[in-house]
Amino acid sequence: MGRLNLKLVWSLTLISLCIYPYHVSAVLSTNHYANICPNLETIVRQAVQKKFQQTFVTIPSTLRLFFHDCFVQGCDASVLIASTANNKAEKDSSDNLSLAGDGFDTVIKAKAAVDAVPQCRNKVSCADILALAARDVVALAGGPSYSVELGRFDGLVSRASDVSGRLPQPEFNLNKLNALFASNGLTQTDMVALSGAHTLGFSHCDRFSTRIYNTPVDPSLNKQYATQLQQMCPRNVDPRIAINMDPTTPRKFDNVYYKNLQQGKGLFTSDQILFTDQRSRATVNSFASNSNVFNQNFITAITKLGRVGVKNASNGKIRSDCSVL
Repeated sequence: MGRLNLKLVWSLTLISLCIYPYHVSAVLSTNHYANICPNLETIVRQAVQKKFQQTFVTIPSTLRLFFHDCFVQGCDASVLIASTANNKAEKDSSDNLSLAGDGFDTVIKAKAAVDAVPQCRNKVSCADILALAARDVVALAGGPSYSVELGRFDGLVSRASDVSGRLPQPEFNLNKLNALFASNGLTQTDMVALSGAHTLGFSHCDRFSTRIYNTPVDPSLNKQYATQLQQMCPRNVDPRIAINMDPTTPRKFDNVYYKNLQQGKGLFTSDQILFTDQRSRATVNSFASNSNVFNQNFITAITKLGRVGVKNASNGKIRSDCSVL
């Protein structure tokens, strides 16, 4: 009878795996590498700090890279793959061409530092290194530190064609933002909290030019701010010119992004809509008035983001070179 029950349980397990394949994913834990590479977090943190000392761009570019990775085929470092003659990879899709090279370089240097330790060599995924680096740049910019769940494997596929429709666009309204984030298991509150990453970084003028050059100028824009943007981004501006996402404290991870929204100083439509739409305004006001509330919600949201589409040993691998499948 015991053997029969065991067979029945095993059969039901196989059936459930076939019906619900998305349940087959890596089991993440904060101590995944405790015995495999015990000094991993220190090694990565030191590599990130060294890169940061070379350029501040390390911070926003690494954080943005993590987001762009997770929203396309999950947090599997597929965004790091270089294109080949036979495959146009994610990083060369139109939506990813603006990803700064310093983010990629941060992960490459951290991976090299990890693999320089014999005990750790080829045992730590690029996906986990990117997740750790994202946490470390937030802390370096004055934001909260937090425990990172680990145990991801690196993806086996990276296609530019998979990117389209999977990343939020500057002109998105709240319905489109909510739908996209919900498709990744994230709530509206998670979306508003993750949007707070725009307290760092920059954008090229063409990403928001319609807001300042339409007739009339986007009425949700602060008039003085709109004038400043027109001065910084004249009509035929050099496409390489970039503007701070947060005009007030662009190099600090803080809740000023939300205070800017209250004043009509969201750079993208998708930023300002968080305040102009009544459904999300209360969350913006809450985060603007209390940095601790924002920080805790950001930690919750980025931890949930880090669980999206993670790979395991059956559908992933540990890459020795983060840029090669």
